[in-house]
Amino acid sequence: MVGFGGMAPYGIQSMLKEGHKHLSGLDEAVLKNIDACKQLSQITRTSLGPNGMNKMVINHLDKLFVTNDAATIVSELEVQHPAAKIVVLAGKAQQEEIGDGANLCVSFAGELLQNAEELIRMGLHPSEIIIGYTKAIKKAIEVLEELVEQGSDTMDVRNKEEVISRMKAAVASKQFGQEDILCRLIAQACIQVCPKNPANFNVDNVRVAKLLGGGLHDSTIIQGMVLKTDAVGSIKKMEKAKVAVFAGGVDTTATETKGTVLIHSAEQLENYAKTEEAKVEELIKAVAASGAKVIISGAAVGEMALHFCERYKLMVLKISSKFELRRFCRTTGAVALLKLSAPNPDDLGYVDSISVEEIGGVRVTIVRNEEGGNSVATVVLRGSTDSILDDLERAVDDGVNTYKAMCRDSRTVPGAAATEIELARRLKEFSFKETGLDQYAISKFAESFEMIPKTLAENAGLNAMEIISSLYAEHASGNTRVGIDLEEGVCKDVSTMTIWDLYITKFFALKYAADAANTVLRVDQIIMAKPAGGPRPPAGGGMDDD
Repeated sequence: MVGFGGMAPYGIQSMLKEGHKHLSGLDEAVLKNIDACKQLSQITRTSLGPNGMNKMVINHLDKLFVTNDAATIVSELEVQHPAAKIVVLAGKAQQEEIGDGANLCVSFAGELLQNAEELIRMGLHPSEIIIGYTKAIKKAIEVLEELVEQGSDTMDVRNKEEVISRMKAAVASKQFGQEDILCRLIAQACIQVCPKNPANFNVDNVRVAKLLGGGLHDSTIIQGMVLKTDAVGSIKKMEKAKVAVFAGGVDTTATETKGTVLIHSAEQLENYAKTEEAKVEELIKAVAASGAKVIISGAAVGEMALHFCERYKLMVLKISSKFELRRFCRTTGAVALLKLSAPNPDDLGYVDSISVEEIGGVRVTIVRNEEGGNSVATVVLRGSTDSILDDLERAVDDGVNTYKAMCRDSRTVPGAAATEIELARRLKEFSFKETGLDQYAISKFAESFEMIPKTLAENAGLNAMEIISSLYAEHASGNTRVGIDLEEGVCKDVSTMTIWDLYITKFFALKYAADAANTVLRVDQIIMAKPAGGPRPPAGGGMDDD
């Protein structure tokens, strides 16, 4: 980096290798960071709530996502900017912790930073803003505890109605208008697989099978598993059968080491083939004798082995994915054996029925296990296109994660932006009591909450200003449960609309958002080294024009 007329580099540039970037000061570093996070939150903001718009994201592998699920959007956008990445990580943490509220987290962090920018332009120092924000989030969490609905801390996680009332808001934000059908399905599936101690609920036990064709109302729940494969042999149905699982495949076993067999005459060749045949028959016969009627193979099924399976009336299924194989073992209680051999009675699993059915032109194998412990339930989703099915699957995932969260902590707070307006009002009052420069930051923190009712109203095509002022008026007169009814476009008591949000979702979303915002505000210099690697290939993949 030689400057004018061959002058040697000076200052910071002489210290670092050439090709680095160095941004410092308010204008270059802080405000640029804030700007990047604002851009990100503007993308997710329009997808907030039940009337949120969908985004069409095409990732680097040309896969198309059409969704309004913020977690999917931010993880598929390859965010380059380091500050915006912090906000993305906050959103992902929320998605992994609770499974819902990632949008709230990202949008709220963006809003906090936008308000911080105004304060910085007024002349406040970022560290004063951070102190104010930290006080505000502490206070907000205290207020949030006070807003918890009376009696919501005790719930029966096996009562379908109670589960649906808590799950509805999370599912409606993904699939508005279909939440009733979906919630019934999800709640039923979750309750079926809920262990004796609900705190040990495992999200992986609710599977989703996506089958094209039909509509959402054709979706069903199956106690057990749905495998997207056909049975290998000609036997397609078995009832009340014992199952043997072989992870290594059902085939004649080749020796581990290389062996050469020297054959002198035709008789020897014939005998060799016969002994192989006899050996396979012996193995299959032993499996059949142990009482197993169904063989599950984790790898290829040999022709000869299949022939004998047919002869002994054994149904053969091939499950190539080892995760599916594990789940199958969990559903049936079988133990996967490594190679084809006579199984012990303890190693066998049991199924009520296993059958190949055709759903929407696709042959699937349905494994039902209703009497035994229901350790796996499958939601069979039907829809007209792949992207609709993917979106439905995300809604189901959110519902199941919400169920897991409510097993941990079932307290609820009013939904439909009632909680946010109340928090904004209480924090505004709190800021008047503070002296010093923190009060400006706390007051801005309070204003940031208005983004949620404002965005909900705007996405539903209502007049945001009118809605917010009438919400404030209702809350000031003591009706802390008044939220927005998006269908009629008026403010109503949420207990009549039964829109409840989980306390734990809000708690983590606000906490993560405030942490992310403070982290971004604490940065005052960005020093980027020159990216490693040689020259970049051309964007077109180096193809010729013709």
